[in-house]
Amino acid sequence: MQILILGSAAGGGFPQWNCHCDNCAGVRSGSIKAQARTQSSIAVSADGDNWVLINASPDIRQQLNQSPQLWPDDAQRGTKIRAALLTDSQIDHTTGLLTLREGLPLPVYCTDVVHEDLTTAFPLFNLLHHWHGGLTHHSIGTDHQQSFTIENITGLEFYPVPLESNAPPYSPYRDDIVPGNNIGLKIVDSTTGKYLFYAPGIVQSNPVVEEMLSAAECVLIDGTLWLDDEMIKNGFSHKLGSEMGHMPVNGQNGSVALLNQFDIKRKILIHINNTNPILNEDSSAHRFVIDNGVEIATDGMEITL
Repeated sequence: MQILILGSAAGGGFPQWNCHCDNCAGVRSGSIKAQARTQSSIAVSADGDNWVLINASPDIRQQLNQSPQLWPDDAQRGTKIRAALLTDSQIDHTTGLLTLREGLPLPVYCTDVVHEDLTTAFPLFNLLHHWHGGLTHHSIGTDHQQSFTIENITGLEFYPVPLESNAPPYSPYRDDIVPGNNIGLKIVDSTTGKYLFYAPGIVQSNPVVEEMLSAAECVLIDGTLWLDDEMIKNGFSHKLGSEMGHMPVNGQNGSVALLNQFDIKRKILIHINNTNPILNEDSSAHRFVIDNGVEIATDGMEITL
């Protein structure tokens, strides 16, 4: 299995256009050692020719233009993306579908709750119907033991893993979570049996999540905030990260502590907010993560299982 990290930042990217925190100001001026990042999205393939886009970030145009793996071999127009798969209905995971309108129709796999959001409160499916037939919905269940496959993609099996997180602010399910608002993905290479566990938005662990972590070859997990009250301390929000649907990186209930419980070959933080000090490669927070055997995702990172 080939995994391509198209974007590794949380919503707003890094630097965020209207943010002048130490990280954003520092990366703009070059006064800190840090890499700019676009908003979270990955692509996976078993053969390198047929790819599944997982989440469509607002930065998708830039991401595709800098990813030759996804360009057609010999065509005036086209792409190697055969389908899109959405883990939630967040703005930063769905708005990129608008940019893909020139390449429609496109199969889109998501839960019924996400499809509901994207046909009512944020009606992307309805709007894009006017471009070459638009988006074709394929329903994903919420049973982590029930796999599904994606048309025109061979060699990969997908399992939905319901996660405790939150729905977008526009959704009627905000702060009233139902199964399917947010899922992780267990993505299995059918030939080797090795699998990736992808969970860019998660508040806390549970027995199912721990089952996924216990035998994963690679984990891409929520690295949004260093501390739960990070946004409050910086004066950018009145909400804790956990109220927004994210587990902190640090602390006894953080993602690094969780990952340390399991023998996983590659442990990688993704969906990193612009305020998170781990972005500064000279920071003690960055060193803490690396010293614990955990990687920090960057745009363009390639992983082979």
